[in-house]
Amino acid sequence: MLRVSVPLWRFQSLVYGPGRGRAFVSPVRILSRLALSGLALAIVGLCLIPFLAFDTAPAIERAAELTPQHIERAQRILATNDPRRLRNGSVRTIAIATEDVDVAVNYLAHRYAAGSALMEFADGRARVRASLRTALIPGRPFINVSLTLVEGDPVPRVTMVRLGALPIPVSLAEFVVRRAMGVAGVDLTPVGHALRAVDLDDSGLRFTYQWDDDLADSVRTALVSPGERERLHAYHQALVGATRSSSPPRVSLIDLVSPVFALAEQRSSAGDPIAENRAAILVLAGYVVGQSLVPIVPEARTWDRPRRLGVRLAGRDDLAKHFIVSAVLSANTGGPFADAVGIYKEIADSRGGSGFSFSDVAADRAGSRLGTLAEHQATASRLQRQLASPLTEATLMPSIVDLPDVPNEAEFKRRFGGVDAPGYRRVIADIDARLDALPLFTAAR
Repeated sequence: MLRVSVPLWRFQSLVYGPGRGRAFVSPVRILSRLALSGLALAIVGLCLIPFLAFDTAPAIERAAELTPQHIERAQRILATNDPRRLRNGSVRTIAIATEDVDVAVNYLAHRYAAGSALMEFADGRARVRASLRTALIPGRPFINVSLTLVEGDPVPRVTMVRLGALPIPVSLAEFVVRRAMGVAGVDLTPVGHALRAVDLDDSGLRFTYQWDDDLADSVRTALVSPGERERLHAYHQALVGATRSSSPPRVSLIDLVSPVFALAEQRSSAGDPIAENRAAILVLAGYVVGQSLVPIVPEARTWDRPRRLGVRLAGRDDLAKHFIVSAVLSANTGGPFADAVGIYKEIADSRGGSGFSFSDVAADRAGSRLGTLAEHQATASRLQRQLASPLTEATLMPSIVDLPDVPNEAEFKRRFGGVDAPGYRRVIADIDARLDALPLFTAAR
């Protein structure tokens, strides 16, 4: 039998250090050295994070394009899932095409993170890649995010998250999302309970849900905070006062805009001007189009009622509606979305309604610009000061007396070639030039 003999002094040197046991190294010193080594590695790791997670250039760079066709498809989905037509307990499926999901995700990245995104589907999986702007790390202004989801029961589950070259534990990413939603006061639990399945395939997304009559109220409670309800009530009361102090049965839109935005300027001295502007525009829009706030704030049933007046802009009721609806869309979803909705409406009218009206388009684009000013930090307060001061209609709208109106789609295509044709673009450029000349919009450029 082969026996290996290890001298005792070598064993002692492993435990006590060199010197055949004469130099003792305490366990405390060993642990201290390990702790220092771990701390050093942690510091090095923290120093590397900016270089791993943040980038000097975007991995995804796309324009945010919304077309009337996208709006038309979204409108069809909403029409077939109108809560007013759903029976309690009924099961419905919403199918959204790959292109539409991708366009929506990219638009959200542009609007809320000044970035771009791309969403792809294949074999029960969805991959989202996004490049978002951030000012956290000087010299590295982009964070490139990659996220993979697979079909789950009932909702998809995240299987991979990466920030730049840095992999993120899925559990950590989910925790951060939950905390962010908690801070924002968003509770989507009722929506989760309603979902029965979410399918991912090459054609896009399919949501299967079971309708509950209480679901709409639950969603409203989750999305409309007590602070937002208070703001809407304040502007509603200002509108009540403005309508009751008016003697003629018809008023110009500016007669309502001025007192409402005077209150917005006052409240913004101790609040958020963007939140105040959005609430003010929403209240104005509801009144102008004759839509109650009750679907958003059920307690509005008990609020004082404003006097019912006809509201005009440039002498027309429809232009006041076009303007304020575009303003509320732009203030809450962005100018490109509001513009696309406006063009879609005119195309729909040309197919059997009132025809294609460039005057309507001018009102749409003017309202969209006002909404954009209202929701940007750099212009929100200035807009309040301008709208709270004495106004004329020329403050909000340029002259439209010479803009063409076309009776039907065939005539529109014959004269202007259709949407995005050179003839159409020339008229749109003329409208934008007129808007650029208005002081309200000139100062923002």
